[in-house]
Amino acid sequence: MTRILIADDHAVVRQGLIEILTHALKDVVCSEAADAQEAFSQVQRHDWHLIILDISLPGRSGIDLLPDLKRVRSKTPVLILSAHPEAMYGKRVLQANASGYLNKTCACEELIQAVRKVIAGGRYISEALAEKLALDSLEEQDKPLHENLSHRELEVLCMIASGKTLSQIAAVLHVALTTVSSYRARILEKMKMTSTAELMHYALWNELVQ
Repeated sequence: MTRILIADDHAVVRQGLIEILTHALKDVVCSEAADAQEAFSQVQRHDWHLIILDISLPGRSGIDLLPDLKRVRSKTPVLILSAHPEAMYGKRVLQANASGYLNKTCACEELIQAVRKVIAGGRYISEALAEKLALDSLEEQDKPLHENLSHRELEVLCMIASGKTLSQIAAVLHVALTTVSSYRARILEKMKMTSTAELMHYALWNELVQ
């Protein structure tokens, strides 16, 4: 029996993944977690053959949760399934010992291929991400400005660039408006910019939003 934990804050996404996985794979049992705290609790209590983890979770992002999951279950593979572009988080999650990164726009066949490979002990990297990693290794000296941001700051940057107001971002992250304002101020400082318009232009130019 293969046990898979699906951590995503959208019930429709969780149910869709369960239907896809149980239909395509034999002897699979899926459990659900709607936020980071619930996911961590389940990982503490049970062994899993695979954790499918979203990045944008309420309260605490999946990328911040990932090191704690690996600390508790170091041998359990974690496959990141996110709506964010690979250019935004792919390299970061692989460096944090995730076993793969998939965008939620991927085909069902690619998802199943990735799940099978990761459960078998391999790593799944799409062709697009593999090409980006190769290019990044050649251009390490020209590291883009957003690489200096923390995981949460990068998430806030991309939400700003997608057109969300600070109040909307605070609601999504379940934090105070003042906290989001502080993130924005730190982002501007680290990236040596002075306005939201500059941040939006940068994010679009660097394909951090779709």
